Amino acid sequence: MELPDSIRKRLGDFSRTVFIDQNRTQPSADEHIKFLGHSSDVVSSLPLQMSLSFNLWFFPLWWICEAIMLHLKYPALPDYYKFILITVLTIMTLIEAARLYLGYTGNLQEKVPELAGFWLLSILLQFPLVLFQLFNEAILIQPLERGVHIVLALFILTQAFSGFAALKTMVKHTESHFHLRQFDGLQEFRT
Repeated sequence: MELPDSIRKRLGDFSRTVFIDQNRTQPSADEHIKFLGHSSDVVSSLPLQMSLSFNLWFFPLWWICEAIMLHLKYPALPDYYKFILITVLTIMTLIEAARLYLGYTGNLQEKVPELAGFWLLSILLQFPLVLFQLFNEAILIQPLERGVHIVLALFILTQAFSGFAALKTMVKHTESHFHLRQFDGLQEFRT
């Protein structure tokens, strides 16, 4: 399943805006030579992939623990927190599934828009929701919940930092590849 073209374009534009050094317009000659010599370089991030893999195995455990703890404390919660916690659990489940899919696809297939989407979901949605569940004492946080939320928060932070580095590397690699194709097209035009 691929992202729609309009979303891919917006995420690609976003990542080029954020992760490309605006002071430099074209790669240097050394970068072209390096690119030509190592055209089969893999720019996927091993630390990101390891973190995603561990997170994929941890997520069902997190979900089971969260569902059991919600069931146990449900009668003691005010009505508005009952609604909020069920909504947060549902939203976090959907976001985590999409986030892990985009992370795997973006990193392994070296797709910048998917990796940018993964990074944005991690920073803007999933991390604040985990912090809400970790530090809001009004929701009667149980020790098991606190433990699994800390682990999930650490996964998200690790993935945010390694995802940022991987995204920056992929954007530079894509930019070099683009300039190299322009250079090759110009050479063919002249001959």
